[in-house]
Amino acid sequence: MQVGPETALWATPAILVAAILIAWAAESAQFYVAQGFALAILAWLQTLPEFAVEAVLAWRQQVPLLLAGLTGALRLLTGLGWPMIYFTAAFFYRRKYGKAMGTIKLHDEHCVEVVGLLVPLLYMFVVWYKSTLDLIDAAVLILIYAAYLVVLSRMPPQGAEGIEDLDRVPKAIVTARPAIRNLAIIGLFAGGGALIYFTAEPFLGSLLAVSALIGVPSFVFVQWVAPFVSEFPEKVSAFYWARTIDRAPMALMNMVSSNINQWTLLAAMLPIIFSISRGAPSAIPFDSQQELELLMTIGQSLVAMIFLLNMEMMWWEAGALFSLWFIQFLASPVHPGEEWWRILASHTHEWVTWAYFIWFGIEVLRAIFGNRSPAAFVLFGQMWRTHIRPSRAA
Repeated sequence: MQVGPETALWATPAILVAAILIAWAAESAQFYVAQGFALAILAWLQTLPEFAVEAVLAWRQQVPLLLAGLTGALRLLTGLGWPMIYFTAAFFYRRKYGKAMGTIKLHDEHCVEVVGLLVPLLYMFVVWYKSTLDLIDAAVLILIYAAYLVVLSRMPPQGAEGIEDLDRVPKAIVTARPAIRNLAIIGLFAGGGALIYFTAEPFLGSLLAVSALIGVPSFVFVQWVAPFVSEFPEKVSAFYWARTIDRAPMALMNMVSSNINQWTLLAAMLPIIFSISRGAPSAIPFDSQQELELLMTIGQSLVAMIFLLNMEMMWWEAGALFSLWFIQFLASPVHPGEEWWRILASHTHEWVTWAYFIWFGIEVLRAIFGNRSPAAFVLFGQMWRTHIRPSRAA
């Protein structure tokens, strides 16, 4: 489908509206989903527009852009979303109590999300090493996500969002009569899904047309603009929870759950649709740029995960995640050239990738020598012995 840049004037708002409709439906439906994995399901439903955009790229077999969308979405969540939650909570904490907020302290049950983020990251090293994403990888990643949901479903009830904390529209739906409530939830899902189906391809085409018009690489537009628009309602929900202070841990775990489902389900979807489009089982090959983008994203997620290893997030950790993300974000649209600043920008992604892995290595050593508590692993072991092993024995 050939579209012009003017298509963005209606396709972008349409995708945004679709994301909002699905977010309202998901926030309402979470009260009728098993409580143990409500946040995981909510996170997946909120990112359906991003899945749709990636599906279009996979169907078109636009390999250079496939990883751009995946890595951009993940780095936005971690580099912008996680810090936004901390600093939003810190702002409202200071306004309420007149002093600085030290950390966001996670609940014990959140160890499942922290440990759950590590598993797909370790497997993605295999994907990076072989420079392809194929149907075997898809099967493994889906199994990882299924195991994650099984573990979550066996956890004790968590402090879920209360009806009084909902925004106006989901609150009205949840408090309505059952028939109206169910019809509203189904209608919002159906309306949002229809909008996504009919506008995902024009939205993507308009982004590519706009990028060509203003001279910005299409890789950059797909990597940053598409995920920002499609994930915007999720960030708004997280902001709303974070401003209540008490629900900042839930907001952060909503983002972590989104990271997990994109590292697993979104990545798994790509070779499946790619193979269907080609009419035969096919692997998605990566070039050197895509390998670097994937490695940088793995490094960022590893650093973010180990920051949560002690079951809390501090101000400097949020600041570090944002700063490193912002540095490489500023360098992304710069074309290579002879000027010093173009040369500097061309190496920024590589340097930031090194920074992530060096930092991760330092934090691993700190954990080994007792300077960073591995509380998440300890708590996960306790949860496993208490809630998982008895269930299997039964």
